[in-house]
Amino acid sequence: MSLTRFGKVLFLVALPMALLAQANEPPFWEEITAFKKADSIRFPSPHQILFVGSSSFRMWKDLPSDFPGYPILNRAFGGSTLKEVNYYFNDIIKPYHAKQIVIYCGDNDFAGDATLPVDSVVTRLKTLVKKIRLADEHVKITYVSIKPSPSRKQLSPKFMEANNQIRHFLKKQNNAAFVDVYHKMLDKQGSPMKNIFLADSLHMNAQGYAIWQKAIKPQLLKK
Repeated sequence: MSLTRFGKVLFLVALPMALLAQANEPPFWEEITAFKKADSIRFPSPHQILFVGSSSFRMWKDLPSDFPGYPILNRAFGGSTLKEVNYYFNDIIKPYHAKQIVIYCGDNDFAGDATLPVDSVVTRLKTLVKKIRLADEHVKITYVSIKPSPSRKQLSPKFMEANNQIRHFLKKQNNAAFVDVYHKMLDKQGSPMKNIFLADSLHMNAQGYAIWQKAIKPQLLKK
């Protein structure tokens, strides 16, 4: 066999193996790897306010400047679910020894599986809280309610019930808070404000984030 032909055979063998390795990677692994690479260059200082969850936090480009004077670390990724935040707990939460953890996640759980019961999503949040408490019993946990995205109007009943159950759960927890942004994003008729969302009717524009900033700021630890 010629060297040229041998090289082609190696390429054809290696290509499926590379594709297989990529297929076996867990969801959002590239984003988690990017966090790890950034940490290896300069590891974040401890005792920051850690924001974790899905794209509503990930796309908040002005997050640090919207909370001047507060040490903010953003480790939200992709269109993650609570299941995936739990999966990556040791990568995106535990290493940072945060003084406060702010969570936005849950709506993608329902959007990814329309048959998923509300109790299952609430259980996922309870599991995450338990993991956080086992790592640090004193860290403040703040959960931002699922938002009323117009594109997910059909899921609103589940969103509201999940928010209600999570709020009641957190009331019984020490050093925990629930931030209701759901109702703050509705107009006088009880429908989501159209002018606070991007064209996809799912993610927010600057006006939407201004509502969140005002709702979240009173819950952030100053020291």
